Amino acid sequence: MSGFLAGLCVAVLPLLAAGFWLGRRTARPESLGGLGTPVEHATFQTLHTASLAAPPLRAGLTEETARRSARRLRTLLGTDALCLTDQETVLVWDGAGAHHRTEIMERLGGPLETGRGEAFRLTCDEPDCPLRWAVVAPLTVDERVHGALVACAPRESAVLVRAAGEVARWVSVQLELADLDQSRTRLIEAEIKALRAQISPHFIFNSLAVIASFVRTDPERARELLLEFADFTRYSFRRHGDFTTLADELHAIDHYLALVRARFGERLSVTLQIAPEVLPVALPFLCLQPLVENAVKHGLEGKTDKSHISITAQDAGAEALVVIEDNGTGMDPERLRRILSGEVSPSGGIGLSNVDERLRQVYGDDHGLVIETAVGAGMKITARLPKYQPGVHSAARRPRP
Repeated sequence: MSGFLAGLCVAVLPLLAAGFWLGRRTARPESLGGLGTPVEHATFQTLHTASLAAPPLRAGLTEETARRSARRLRTLLGTDALCLTDQETVLVWDGAGAHHRTEIMERLGGPLETGRGEAFRLTCDEPDCPLRWAVVAPLTVDERVHGALVACAPRESAVLVRAAGEVARWVSVQLELADLDQSRTRLIEAEIKALRAQISPHFIFNSLAVIASFVRTDPERARELLLEFADFTRYSFRRHGDFTTLADELHAIDHYLALVRARFGERLSVTLQIAPEVLPVALPFLCLQPLVENAVKHGLEGKTDKSHISITAQDAGAEALVVIEDNGTGMDPERLRRILSGEVSPSGGIGLSNVDERLRQVYGDDHGLVIETAVGAGMKITARLPKYQPGVHSAARRPRP
């Protein structure tokens, strides 16, 4: 519904104007109940009808979405017939006079090419057909014409021309929001691919080298590490789902750390403190693992003594509070700011900026990463994950014990 409200804010005044015209034509005092004047009743009916038409359109312009929204769009305009088209065909015809489909498409060449509305007389040999006039209003997104809304009526009406144009603009806003949703999905997928590409080269090489070193000296250990490696890569390169559970993300991190500890031995110690009640919380896929990898990298780089990483996940009421902390080399705060703002992309920085951006996209700007660091002082990264967020769900398996 939030997407509908965003589109409605852009186009609410034109829709209310169309609703006022519809109310002048249809509202009767005896049918209003407690809603007040005819104009107030028409405003309510317009907003309610628009709210029902919006969700299908937010999925884009297809035969199915056109079919599900056409009846309500026709109700908004109060016309005898309405059709929605793409660039090539009539997607849906709602109302009388469906035999005018071919004629309508033949007349759409100009509006679809120029993006300008048009009105014209319909030719019809059927005496019972009520349609004599058609109004074409193009549907445009980013100055590209995707199709048209065509309203048909028994007679000419300047008011219908304006109302059809306003409703078409509102439909275009919904299609633009759909386009943004699809772009956001593609962006998230691209960012996940970037993370996978970042993880794979050096980590896979180092892990296989460690496993190979145990093959002759400790075959059973090599077998265990190979299973850890297989489980971690299977999770990291899975092909479905934008979200996962905290339990599954932590389980993948456990596989990752097993391979890291096999490589660095006693130089690295890890402490985990996880509250069981937060394990089912859903979060963006590959959201925490890059933070742990960053802690490993900066915890061990340039150090000869032991490094320590702690991972905690606490129940904080409506949120799960995840903290990843290391005692490594830390980072200059100004350099960190430039990494998060995208000004620089050093090795290891892509993960931080990627996770921060995805958290903000999903939960809002107040849920970006909180990072405390200084040169030589280690790094502490805090992520706040709402337990319940509209549109955030996981199809992952039931959390593991």
